[in-house]
Amino acid sequence: MASKAFDMIVIGAGPGGYVAAIRGAQLGLNVAIVEREHMGGICLNWGCIPTKALLRSSEVFHLMHRAKEFGLKADGIGYDLDAVVKRSRGVAKQLNGGVGHLLKKHKVTAIMGEASVPAEGKVSVKTEKGTEELTSKHIVLATGARARELPGLEADGDLVWTYKHALVPPRMPKKLLVIGSGAIGIEFASFYNTLGADTTVVEVMDRVLPVEDAEISAFAKKAFVKQGMTIMEKAMVKQLDRGKGKVTAHIEVGGKVEKHDFDTVISAVGIVGNVEGLGLEDLGVKIDRSHVVTDEYCRAGVDGLYAIGDIAGAPWLAHKASHEGVMVAELIAGGHPHPVKPEAIAGCTYCHPQVASVGMTEAKAKDAGYKIKVGRFPFIGNGKAIALGEPEGLVKTIFDAKTGELLGAHMIGAEVTELIQGYVVGRQLETTEEDLMNTVFPHPTLSEMMHESVLEAYGRAIHI
Repeated sequence: MASKAFDMIVIGAGPGGYVAAIRGAQLGLNVAIVEREHMGGICLNWGCIPTKALLRSSEVFHLMHRAKEFGLKADGIGYDLDAVVKRSRGVAKQLNGGVGHLLKKHKVTAIMGEASVPAEGKVSVKTEKGTEELTSKHIVLATGARARELPGLEADGDLVWTYKHALVPPRMPKKLLVIGSGAIGIEFASFYNTLGADTTVVEVMDRVLPVEDAEISAFAKKAFVKQGMTIMEKAMVKQLDRGKGKVTAHIEVGGKVEKHDFDTVISAVGIVGNVEGLGLEDLGVKIDRSHVVTDEYCRAGVDGLYAIGDIAGAPWLAHKASHEGVMVAELIAGGHPHPVKPEAIAGCTYCHPQVASVGMTEAKAKDAGYKIKVGRFPFIGNGKAIALGEPEGLVKTIFDAKTGELLGAHMIGAEVTELIQGYVVGRQLETTEEDLMNTVFPHPTLSEMMHESVLEAYGRAIHI
């Protein structure tokens, strides 16, 4: 069978791959994309999107219980877990169809199957009909990642779940253990806790949401405990004894092992890159702890081979993958794009309260040798936050005392995942504190707190 030639072949149709393919097509390249499971990848089908749909349901449920505060009446409040999950799956399905439509619209050749790279410039795809051979000078690996499974803590779909099981739960947990308090763990903890599960979170590091600024982590922990969660830090689940309808977890904390019973465990202890079965070792691609080693332009050290998104390492975020996809497509088409800077990428966690950040934490800025100015503004000082009934939160900004550069911004509270973008744009435009102080923020909005936090760093806050 003759092989088909393309200008660019993308392996994996998640938020990195399908965006790379579309951008390549826009630039006039003849592009093929290979996907083994579902268009839109994990993010769209089993990650970012369906989790946000679930969390929206729990947020509305939480608000219904607060009806009286707003002068409203709501009686007999309840939920139908199957219907909540059905809505979430419907949202994912709608977007999955959308990705297929976009690829078609841009005349990208989409092939469903399992790809490998047998040699430089060659891609072999196992499809239902047999094997297809493709060739291209430029191959983009966008195969993503999967949940890390620790020995003895493996998921079984019944008592022990991964994120996938947690998205389509066979039942509502009564007593839930969540292992890991990164974004995935804490979002599921937030969802199930709000719906009434007695929730315990175990984190091996010294604080929840360990990649966030320490002050934000402390604020989040306080909020979670107030909501009834049990938070165990510097703790490790050593083993799980599985019985009939229950799991006994051996949790090491403070040098002692405690035993606790749960009916459900969600494991969210990080991710592993999907590097197997592609033939990368034979090509001479360097792999470090399940991730492809690349340069700042996502080049994988083999002529014409690139790796983007989760397979290329942290930060493991969809929007990083998409931007790398665009950058690589432009590079292949002969352009001169800027590399994607990890420190310019915002992280968002959709627990309640929401958490969002960009740039350096206070500790990182100090470690890097900066003399810093730090500003803080609490939600309780903001009219819109009080009117919304969301007075708990904080906006924190960190500046280089010498140059006024915005080094980092960290927030916790209502809708901060939307607010953070203001600081992201500011950093991209190389803003200083003066630019931000001179910017007129509309009133009444939550965004005014961003202004006040900047002012506070320089002793000029008005409303505290």
